[in-house]
Amino acid sequence: MGEAVVDRGSQDAVAIFRAAVARVDPLPMMCATVSIEMNGSERRLVAHSGFEEAAFELPAAGRIFAIGMGKASARMALGLEGVLGSDLAGGVIAVKHGHGEVLSRLHLVEAGHPVPDSGSLRAAGMMLDLGQSLDTTLDARDLVIVLVSGGGSAILCAPALGLTLEDKIQATDLLLKSGASIGEVNCVRKHLSAVKGGQLARALHPARVLTLVLSDVIGDDLDAIASGPTVPDPTTFAEAQAIVRRYGLMERLPQAAWRRLIEGGAGIIAETPKPGESAFADNRTVLVGNNRIALAAAEAEAKLRGYECLVLTSRLEGEARELARLFLGMGKDISKSGFPLRRPACVIAGGETTVTVRGKGRGGRNQEMALAFLDALFRSPKDGDGLTFLSAGTDGNDGPTDAAGACVDRTTLDRVRFLGLDPASALADNDSYRFFEAAGALLKTGPTNTNVCDVQVLIVR
Repeated sequence: MGEAVVDRGSQDAVAIFRAAVARVDPLPMMCATVSIEMNGSERRLVAHSGFEEAAFELPAAGRIFAIGMGKASARMALGLEGVLGSDLAGGVIAVKHGHGEVLSRLHLVEAGHPVPDSGSLRAAGMMLDLGQSLDTTLDARDLVIVLVSGGGSAILCAPALGLTLEDKIQATDLLLKSGASIGEVNCVRKHLSAVKGGQLARALHPARVLTLVLSDVIGDDLDAIASGPTVPDPTTFAEAQAIVRRYGLMERLPQAAWRRLIEGGAGIIAETPKPGESAFADNRTVLVGNNRIALAAAEAEAKLRGYECLVLTSRLEGEARELARLFLGMGKDISKSGFPLRRPACVIAGGETTVTVRGKGRGGRNQEMALAFLDALFRSPKDGDGLTFLSAGTDGNDGPTDAAGACVDRTTLDRVRFLGLDPASALADNDSYRFFEAAGALLKTGPTNTNVCDVQVLIVR
């Protein structure tokens, strides 16, 4: 944890954030979701969450495999092993480097995020080749449990025919730096992949498939989480082309990638699987957890600490630095007029913002939002009294950094002035990590092994 968390507002903001993360710990969530039950003389596997339920008969000759991809997949797998024990015949779990767990029945592969690597390729190959790797063939009596969480798009990578890993990396990097939303990024990824957008379901057919999802996507769109490897894909090659054009990336995209999108739009290459395809006939998907669950836990913790509380939204999206002004505006209203809450007040939000990268610095969307908040206070310091703002990722990693985000307050502002740091220059260079490292305001939790988007906490005392 960053050493700068010293005043009461910051201590409370961090505790509220930690309560949100603890509520979406995949291990207890999986143990509460999955069970083996008797249905007369027959055994069945039941997956039941607060969102939906699915049940599968377990014939004596059938087997249960598990595969998973995403930052939370190893901890989800640990919970699944605890429930199923020897009923698990095997499988493979792909997780971000450093986010692993000690598994006893499932093979763990660590892979790259946000940039895929050789581990991403190896994991995808093992999953696409599940039957052959076990010296047998999957059939309709078998059940494959697929554990899906955020980050799976990079962690599981199988370039489509004619593309290389470098093509995929370059295309993804261009999209992420363009300001494209995660949904737009994933639309293009699906159409450059051999596994995303329902194509994993094709590979597992005719086995039955139960997909358990921990959502890191605004609105919980199943086809967007980890790019929807086991669900029908509503997006098309034409849409992927339009996204590339929208951000002016046609000439910068690898030639092979752009050619594939063009040929797909012309019908030369088959589309990703759509609703009604036979591969989805015996597939069910259960949402295990999402950002709203985390925000509810944050709200409960804030109320315990004596705050008037408002949960603003679980669908926060847009440019991080612009949204910082929203939180500052609310903070000023609460501080000066008690609107819409009386002090002490806590405003909580969640979602996933974007950053249009123009500089050469290092950071993430949460650090950028906190820096923009601090920059505005830097220019009008009288508005900073009693305000604390925290923005952090529930996975413990904000962008390609080892910090979850940052937490700023009046003491941060004073320290920045004392050290002669310039928030405006750091913001212009997208260099929030180094700025907050110098200011001592980084929030470092380490890998949490969960992932349900980001959480923002505004405190007005």
